[in-house]
Amino acid sequence: MSSSEQRRRQLAREKFERQQKRREEARRRTRRITAIVAASVAVVAVVSVSAFVVAGKDDDKDKKSEAAASQSPTPEPSESESKAPLPAMKIDKKAKYTMSLTTSQGDIAFSMDAAKTPQTVNSFKALADKGYFDDTKCHRLTTQGIFVLQCGDPKGDGTGGPGYNIPDENLDALGKAGADGTVVYPPGTVAMANTGQPNSGGSQFFLVYKETKLPPTYTPFGTMDDASLKAVEKVGAAGVEGGAGDGAPKKAVTVEKVSVEKG
Repeated sequence: MSSSEQRRRQLAREKFERQQKRREEARRRTRRITAIVAASVAVVAVVSVSAFVVAGKDDDKDKKSEAAASQSPTPEPSESESKAPLPAMKIDKKAKYTMSLTTSQGDIAFSMDAAKTPQTVNSFKALADKGYFDDTKCHRLTTQGIFVLQCGDPKGDGTGGPGYNIPDENLDALGKAGADGTVVYPPGTVAMANTGQPNSGGSQFFLVYKETKLPPTYTPFGTMDDASLKAVEKVGAAGVEGGAGDGAPKKAVTVEKVSVEKG
């Protein structure tokens, strides 16, 4: 690597890939356990079985890598799995839409181009219309190496989702990946979080408040206006609880109400 910053970003991406592998293994184990429990329950005529997927914790190796990378973070992926169909297409694919968030740290709004990301925009409108995002928290802030505020999880822990997955869209919007496999996500960009696998987005999204380099595998579907970017920048400037580079924002962001409007 030609600089310590490039090395730090590489370590962050390597950590991210290890996290994805662990989470995928955790989901497989959960599905196997759920199937076994469900079969047992059927035998004894118990009515229902519930299973919960929990994001994996960093092992010692990851902690060392994180320290070496100055805790360079990446967007936490949604743990939603495709169990339900996508919402019926009801938006105008030729129109522009605005998603507006009323939050405890000020109003945040961003424009969305339905022509470029129709499935993503349609899903967000469908979820917003039924109050899916109301009274939720933006659960994750990263402040070193990668600069994003992540929202859209009704559970507030990085594992929640709508029960279906959105196909990737508009992945070439930010240009071709460089030699390091990344593209620049400019400040103001709004993009989908995912599990690290293709077409695995759910309801979680991240707001970029400072130039960030990531692989071009996260659907960029919105752009914040200047006032909204400033609101997110203030959250970023306040830092993460406990002084880490990745975690719950010190300035807690509660999403009180979300709406998606045409025009």
